[in-house]
Amino acid sequence: MTSRDELLGHRESSMTFAGELSFLRRKVTQDISNADIVISGIPFDSTTTNRPGARFGPQAIRAASVQLAELAEHAFPSGADLFADLAIADYGDCELPSAYSTQVVDRIFNHAQAILRHDAMMVSLGGDHFVTYPLLQAHAEKYGPLSLLHFDAHVDTWKDDGEQLDHGNMFLRAVKEGIIVPEKSVQVGIRSFSDDDYGFIVLDSPWVHEHGPDNVVTRIREVIGDSPTYLTFDIDCLDPAFAPGTGTPVAGGLSSMQALTIIRQLGNMNFIGMDLVEVAPAYDHAEITAIAAATIIHDFIALMAKASQDDL
Repeated sequence: MTSRDELLGHRESSMTFAGELSFLRRKVTQDISNADIVISGIPFDSTTTNRPGARFGPQAIRAASVQLAELAEHAFPSGADLFADLAIADYGDCELPSAYSTQVVDRIFNHAQAILRHDAMMVSLGGDHFVTYPLLQAHAEKYGPLSLLHFDAHVDTWKDDGEQLDHGNMFLRAVKEGIIVPEKSVQVGIRSFSDDDYGFIVLDSPWVHEHGPDNVVTRIREVIGDSPTYLTFDIDCLDPAFAPGTGTPVAGGLSSMQALTIIRQLGNMNFIGMDLVEVAPAYDHAEITAIAAATIIHDFIALMAKASQDDL
């Protein structure tokens, strides 16, 4: 059995350009009985409607996280030690049948369910955004109906017939199924039109640019409060200048700094899970998309570490 001590502390690191490929250099293991946070990849991109390649996102994000691992004893800007009190494991990737797309929802759901039964927080690396749907199903089974904090260029609430696998309609399906509570959910960075907001509070990209990150955080807290909250971050929330390596880039998005400033101010919210999706490294330049993605996840984990240390 993997002891808690094996998942804590700073591992003797390899060169940043070599060594084991895991998120933040954490131990790769499926023995997670003593883990607080479990990282897992969901390498699926068969529902994308434009450029494919997000199945390679988990590998790219892990590779981009290596430099952050070297600095995790004093994470910027909070100074929190990510590994002092949080036992973090990299579970590896969900095994998905490329020839049997109808099995994908059940496979991801069962994969998440197996992790969540250990009472660890699951942080998932996509994959296209459809993977969030079975992840939400598994989290709602454990925690009940959820608030969704959704960073994206797209609303992902377009027409849904209940059958197709599509990375643009799964949140409407989740609303219909009672998995998420739209009136206690916030969409940030949107720059695509929809006839109906279905009850979601939408802080579109022009609103974010006009009002700034501090007001975004205030509005998020007003809407969500202390509800159990799942955070999903589609990397195309960022402008293509900061995240070109994605399947459906849309001009006019958030900067990396705007997104990080928002994330860094979300401490003490009742987060129960998180994913980051739609990194497609084939379209990236100098790994800037993967670096942004790894940093967003790192900063989310830093929130959890700071909360853990504040509780001591």
